[in-house]
Amino acid sequence: MKVTSATNIGPRKENQDRVYTTTLPDGSVLAILCDGMGGENAGGFASETAVNIIKKRMIFGYSENFDSNSIRNVLISSVSAANAAVFAASVEDEDKKGMGTTCVIAFVRNGVAHIVNVGDSRAYFITKNVMEQITKDHTVVRFLLDSGEISEEEVKTHPQRNYITRAVGTASVVDIDYFEKNIVDDGKLLLCSDGLSSYCSDDEIFTVVNNGNIEQNAVDLINLALPKTRDNISIALISNL
Repeated sequence: MKVTSATNIGPRKENQDRVYTTTLPDGSVLAILCDGMGGENAGGFASETAVNIIKKRMIFGYSENFDSNSIRNVLISSVSAANAAVFAASVEDEDKKGMGTTCVIAFVRNGVAHIVNVGDSRAYFITKNVMEQITKDHTVVRFLLDSGEISEEEVKTHPQRNYITRAVGTASVVDIDYFEKNIVDDGKLLLCSDGLSSYCSDDEIFTVVNNGNIEQNAVDLINLALPKTRDNISIALISNL
């Protein structure tokens, strides 16, 4: 199994995204991607704090003997710990009030991806034939779409399309979604911030990911987004091959 990542500041003055990937001794792969929000450097602080706490808790809290439920529990407890730390810092420091971060994590072992997310950073599973968004955005427009108040076309231009309804660190407790996905041999798992997914179409992303290895894919996805995006761009890619 292979893993890689890339991040780019885009047109912003600061990169508030953080991305981390590693391969554990048993061959399992961990990828964490957070997209911070907040004034000055608060967003970067939120995303970095979250990534640092999650990676430590995952690496030291994981055991090769874990079953799927144990992996789910350590993922959720790691994000909950990050939420508590970011929220506490926002309460203690007026300059960091209201900060938070999205979070999407993939832990892949024995061909199964265990995924958690909060916010609008996404996880996709992509093969030669299909592109599936595994996670569900926690956004105002997603809620309006699900309730039938707006159409798919209206999502793209809605004035609240960038408003998220859930984030790590904005409240004392956070709801965390969990997913499992079997990863077939020719498939790739993509984690990305909205600096990619909000500015590039699924068709564009699908075409790039199906050309070359994941290291080249990461470079090409950044280059695809750069002329269009108004945000930082971050990507993690995992492949069985």
